[in-house]
Amino acid sequence: MSARTQSLAILRCHQDTPCTAVKTIKAALSNKHGRVLTITYVLDGIVDRLRIPPYRSAHRVDGLWRHTCFEAFISAKNDAEYYELDFSPSGEWAAYGFRDYRESEAIDADGLAPKIDVQCNAEILELNAVIHLDRLPGFRPEVGLSLGLSAVIEDLSGSLSYWALKHPPGKPDFHHADAFALEIGAAG
Repeated sequence: MSARTQSLAILRCHQDTPCTAVKTIKAALSNKHGRVLTITYVLDGIVDRLRIPPYRSAHRVDGLWRHTCFEAFISAKNDAEYYELDFSPSGEWAAYGFRDYRESEAIDADGLAPKIDVQCNAEILELNAVIHLDRLPGFRPEVGLSLGLSAVIEDLSGSLSYWALKHPPGKPDFHHADAFALEIGAAG
């Protein structure tokens, strides 16, 4: 019996925000013992036509979603509370807690700092984020998780495209319950 579960997911571009520079965005997940989640996002496209923030340093920064970044929304199955984690190719990150749909609450994220590694060439942008789930307030490894994986991609003109596992009807909304389209079982 393995203590590690793995999944592969494909993010889809919202129909109202096309980006011709991106062919695909895939995400590979590994969940070790229900406590450490590793997400590897792989963007395949013409990277030179995208605004990729240069590496700065690994620290918490708000507003990363205004430019190219990758995101993970995490909740316990059938729970209205959830977390949003944002990962920038700059190495910067953000973490937010929500009591319910877009109803934010402060969280102590000092010990949360995900480990972010980035590889980039002309055709591939790969961002690997390691998240210690047991550092999230209220986390319980015996409860299965629902995940929403997404990305905001900025092209050279400053236009943003929105990518997610599943888009709800209407404008892009990563917080919508329909976007939490991937389930991970409880730690066994």
